[in-house]
Amino acid sequence: MMVLRRLWGLLLWALAWAMRLVLLVVLLRYSTPPPNDRIGAITLLAGDALFDYAGWMAGALLAKTEQTLYGVHPFMNEADRSAFVRRYMDDLARVNALNGQIDAAYADPDVGDPGRATVELRVERDALRADLAICQSLAEAILEGQVAAVLVEQGFGVSGQLLPPIAMRFSAVPNMLVTSPRDTIQFEYGYPLDPIPADQQAAIEARVEAAQDVSALVVPLGGIALYPAMILERTSIPASLDTFAHEWLHHYLLLFPLGFAYEFGNETRIINETTAVLFGREVSRLVVARYYPDLLPPTTQDAHTFARHADVLLVAPLQPAPFDYGREMNETRITVDGLLEAGLVETAELYMETRRRQFVANGYIIRRINQAFFAFYGGYQTGAPGAGGSDPIGPAVQRIRDDSASIYDWIATMRNITTRDELLAATGDVHSQSRE
Repeated sequence: MMVLRRLWGLLLWALAWAMRLVLLVVLLRYSTPPPNDRIGAITLLAGDALFDYAGWMAGALLAKTEQTLYGVHPFMNEADRSAFVRRYMDDLARVNALNGQIDAAYADPDVGDPGRATVELRVERDALRADLAICQSLAEAILEGQVAAVLVEQGFGVSGQLLPPIAMRFSAVPNMLVTSPRDTIQFEYGYPLDPIPADQQAAIEARVEAAQDVSALVVPLGGIALYPAMILERTSIPASLDTFAHEWLHHYLLLFPLGFAYEFGNETRIINETTAVLFGREVSRLVVARYYPDLLPPTTQDAHTFARHADVLLVAPLQPAPFDYGREMNETRITVDGLLEAGLVETAELYMETRRRQFVANGYIIRRINQAFFAFYGGYQTGAPGAGGSDPIGPAVQRIRDDSASIYDWIATMRNITTRDELLAATGDVHSQSRE
């Protein structure tokens, strides 16, 4: 029995490395685009801000290998595992608070010597950050195991093992430069950038728009489905679990049409991302209910603080306001679609800027709303009003979930759907699918 278990473990390890190599080849391909097309031209305009995927993956793979070979989490009980994650997140929250105090001191004109004023704060921050670096791989492994246990229970395992194996790495996640044609809303391409401040983002957008006559926007990301996946470092356990599940589904779908065709069709990308958004929310809630029940919100609709919805990457007001973000954004998208369809491109762009100012006036600090904004955020639909406008993809994916007997049955339906027509056809004929 011990020999069989070891052989099974070696098989999973080989599969994980195969996935890493495939993804690395794809990334290297996209990191060196041909110089004579638009992709190459925009890459040159982005300049030194382009993110180094290969370098990041080398470090992440080393950390994951060490954790797999020498990690102690298999020898911890569940109570100790959850307590360890809580302490890790508490320390991370303290680091963030210290950074806020340090930033405030450097911005305060009444602080004559911010370096001296923040010595103790920086010493405490650096010590905590060093401890977090030591604990990071173990915290990741515990969260991976908790998500994997729930996913196996939901039917995604083989002989009790999750396939593909879950692999996540907390990191400063790159930004993405998104481009769309000006006369329609369509995700053309995403260019990974280093995390850069707003002034540099605006400068790159201006260069690209002037040179290529496109709409451009630099957006934040919550995770990237490399292998291991790159996960935005958050202090929220539910949000982290949400992203772990979301990115794992991208890995899983690579084995099926919905994932394989991700880069080849705008509709496919929207269906894939929308499914991952809903999947992440639902799986995260199940994991939180089992391992961190005190952190479980009363309903999945609570505020914007629990879910990984794309809107959260912009703002997350803690209190409901009379201004309904989803309804207003939905109205904006529908109006813009109509103006663009009528050929009124400049009118649509003026309208989007007017609407952006209204959002800002109501507490939603959105730097830009343009065609690229909707091309990106419209890809993360949930069935509720929002950046998707009148696109039926979000409601259709939600309906298939509602009509499916389980999470696995839902994904078994979704994984073979790659077009809007196929999706809408499936909403009228959803059947429970048996486990292969």
